Amino acid sequence: MFGPGREYNFTRPNEKGEYEIAEGISATVFRTVLDYYKTGIINCPDGISIPDLRDTCDYLCINFDFNTIRCQDLSALLHELSNDGAHKQFDHYLEELILPIMVGCAKKGERECHIVVLTDEDSVDWDEDHPPPMGEEYSQILYSSKLYRFFKYIENRDVAKTVLKERGLKNIRIGIEGYPTCKEKIKRRPGGRSEVIYNYVQRPFIQMSWEKEEGKSRHVDFQCVRSKSLTNLVAAGEDVLEDQEIVMHHPPQVDELDRLNAPLSQMASNDFQD
Repeated sequence: MFGPGREYNFTRPNEKGEYEIAEGISATVFRTVLDYYKTGIINCPDGISIPDLRDTCDYLCINFDFNTIRCQDLSALLHELSNDGAHKQFDHYLEELILPIMVGCAKKGERECHIVVLTDEDSVDWDEDHPPPMGEEYSQILYSSKLYRFFKYIENRDVAKTVLKERGLKNIRIGIEGYPTCKEKIKRRPGGRSEVIYNYVQRPFIQMSWEKEEGKSRHVDFQCVRSKSLTNLVAAGEDVLEDQEIVMHHPPQVDELDRLNAPLSQMASNDFQD
């Protein structure tokens, strides 16, 4: 924290040459951490919050691991260690498995990516004449039993969201959804129409965008109104009335996506007046 050229050299002395540290850290937690500088081990007493202790260790550049922390609440300790492990593990999955798929979508001009994570044993066999309902064909499939097991835990999904936010991605959604894998049976409907019933399996999905406002138009459409030079006030008045009539009968066009994103009150005044 204090040595020149150190990686964590973020502490600066004040005008008296003194270092002010532990700002925002409670006296109880700080007193507990001081044991590290005597014995190399922090014995966490009951009543000390493990997350608070973790934040203090990060601030003081103390490694937070099983070799330095001793506490009675093993659940809280292992939770913090699991978060560390999940962060590093998802960094690896992101670089090795997820990012190549995102790059492929970007090269096609896409602005977002929806990835369904299947196990190595899963197989997808759709009927070409009767595919599943619209939407699934735009999903990218990633076969990875390891990533599937990783996303089973909601805590790991939260860590993954944090990592993706740190990497600058937007509109992040991670969860579990049903995905059609194969044709289960065919039903004959009246009139000779066939309906294919698919087998759905519950699998993790991850969706993200690399744009600031996905799905929203960034342009404004204006109605063209003719304009000309006027030589007298009478002609000016006639043109003003004519222009008002054009505007009344031909309101500015509104992008359909902007209409869907408009507040309900605005939609009520514009869309439901008929």
